[in-house]
Amino acid sequence: MAEIGKRNIFRVDRIFDFGVYLSGEELGDILLPIRYVPAECKVDDMVDVFVYFDSEDRIIATTEKPFASVGEFALLKVIAVNNIGAFLDWGLMKDLLVPFSEQKMKMEVGRSYLVFVYLDKITNRIVASAKIDKFLDNIPPDYHEGQEVDLIIENQTEIGFKAIINNTHWGILYKNEVFQSLDKGQQIKGYIKKLREDEKIDLCLEQPGYDKIDAISKQILLILKKNDGFIALSDKSEAGLIYSMFGISKKTFKLSIGRLYRKKLITIEDIGIRMNDEL
Repeated sequence: MAEIGKRNIFRVDRIFDFGVYLSGEELGDILLPIRYVPAECKVDDMVDVFVYFDSEDRIIATTEKPFASVGEFALLKVIAVNNIGAFLDWGLMKDLLVPFSEQKMKMEVGRSYLVFVYLDKITNRIVASAKIDKFLDNIPPDYHEGQEVDLIIENQTEIGFKAIINNTHWGILYKNEVFQSLDKGQQIKGYIKKLREDEKIDLCLEQPGYDKIDAISKQILLILKKNDGFIALSDKSEAGLIYSMFGISKKTFKLSIGRLYRKKLITIEDIGIRMNDEL
């Protein structure tokens, strides 16, 4: 099924000097302007294109990739404001409109805002909204603990960072478990840590479970070998120092070195950990 505001694969139907017409299924013929036509393109070729509306509200195709498609969130920059709303740069020739009714506050040129891109069924236009709450948590969460998910950082709160999960739900990363800088609009992989009874979702940036710990244990042993069998980090070291060397939380580090210690692979000293001589 052909979809406006998303990528589609269409067959080349006719070729002209100004571009090619694609067979857009129920959308009818769609023009791909000559500047976007692949080299040596011929009739019956299949072309991967993004479909949207041009400045005259005609359906048109492009091989360019927008910063966000319909149904997605993105941090976009305002490049113009007029009497109908703000216009965002979303990577295409035609800018993306945020009507005044979809702004939480008056948008300013030069500033970036997290918005949701959608197809307005009333005007049949692709627009964006900064009122992102109404596009989230509209269906029950269907995740499992430990599941890898795509996150978009929304903002920082007193307890951590609010993040959008798979363009569908809100989640929270607790600040005492985050050991890297996170920016508004940043896209990052994360994991479901806990599904709470109130349908709130706790997140983490490290994969929970023993498989992750085993992988980290191997990393610790490798770094020990590269440092003559000793590193000046222990379970008493500051979390920031641990993260700067291994990119993991202090909790994960302590669990990992505990496993290595129980296997008699390392010795834990006051000022660091040491690889056992027989290794």
